[in-house]
Amino acid sequence: MKAILFDCDGTIADSAGLICTIMDRSFEAHGLTPPAWESTRAIIGLSLDKAILALRPSLSEADVAVLVAGYRHQYRAERARPDFVEHLFPGMRDLVLELSAQDEVFVGMVTGKSRRGVAAITAAHGLKDAFTIIRTADDCPSKPHPAMVLECCAEVGVAPADAIVVGDTTFDMEMARTAGSAALGVAWGSHHREQLERSGAQAVATDVPELRQALAAFIEGGLGIRGTGLDTAPTTAKTWS
Repeated sequence: MKAILFDCDGTIADSAGLICTIMDRSFEAHGLTPPAWESTRAIIGLSLDKAILALRPSLSEADVAVLVAGYRHQYRAERARPDFVEHLFPGMRDLVLELSAQDEVFVGMVTGKSRRGVAAITAAHGLKDAFTIIRTADDCPSKPHPAMVLECCAEVGVAPADAIVVGDTTFDMEMARTAGSAALGVAWGSHHREQLERSGAQAVATDVPELRQALAAFIEGGLGIRGTGLDTAPTTAKTWS
């Protein structure tokens, strides 16, 4: 058996613009200058408290807590709008459903989103039953700590070496490598290909067809770097809604 563990924001969900907008509103509501969008994109994937502290290291623990609560309030208000839609990247819903239908694969999600956020997006896109295992910022330490991967693997009885993390940030790649799992980057998210490679991605998929091909090869016994057209990278490990 294999475990395929997907990040959500930036990998499955095209949510960077929404996250940046909500972060702007949260900072402004508390009289703070919003961070540059480039800076906010760089911390997508961390748990919300870690992300805010990374954006503004001078904040006190109490200030971070206030901004976390403010961000969640702003996000819930946006999501309550009648016209709100949290879009997925084209092809990702179909890929997740294809994989979840395979008997030899456990499909999971490892994300900095909250449980509430995950429930909302999976329900909105008909993916509620697609993920056998889910770990969120409510359950585990922030990425790149390996707990999300290790707990998912333990829950379904799969060795970490038989799991692969699919994500768009260095935090995903570092988490995978520290857990002893394979790391597969996607090039359409928050971090650049070179960053993913430096942080331990064994391959970076340029589009969903390449991702599907690489995951099929992984299920068959390897990441399938050779012959897939994917870029290779060193396998050395490095020790948020």
